[in-house]
Amino acid sequence: MRIVIQRVTQAAVEIEGSTKGQIGPGLLLLAGFTSDDTEEDLKWMAGKVAALRIFSDDEGKMNLSVKDVDGDVLVISQFTLYANTKKGNRPSYINAAPPAVSIPLYERFVQLMEEAMGKPVQTGEFGADMKVSLLNDGPVTITIDTKNKE
Repeated sequence: MRIVIQRVTQAAVEIEGSTKGQIGPGLLLLAGFTSDDTEEDLKWMAGKVAALRIFSDDEGKMNLSVKDVDGDVLVISQFTLYANTKKGNRPSYINAAPPAVSIPLYERFVQLMEEAMGKPVQTGEFGADMKVSLLNDGPVTITIDTKNKE
């Protein structure tokens, strides 16, 4: 599993002209999955994201997590995080899990994020043509891959 975390002051996802998910201050998560991702990977990632200290404390130091600041989370599926660009100019997505595998992984990750946060998280719609807008705060953008957790 690979994730791009963006600390935001606001973010939203629109599908066919309608807002599907919207948050204020918190995290926008772009999540990609491979066929060999496990329940352990999903749990590890949800715990890591919820506890990641990337929000400023009273002294301006990044010392607080999204949970600490009672922030919101918006999770968007993004198979293009597994683009392979080694050959030619057209990316290959062979490393991304097919929908039959990635949909249950995405849904389970959302559930685990809700458990880690102790509240509902917002989502996009798997496979839909989504328009994602955000106001990156900082900017703070971090990538995490479960293949590099040790």
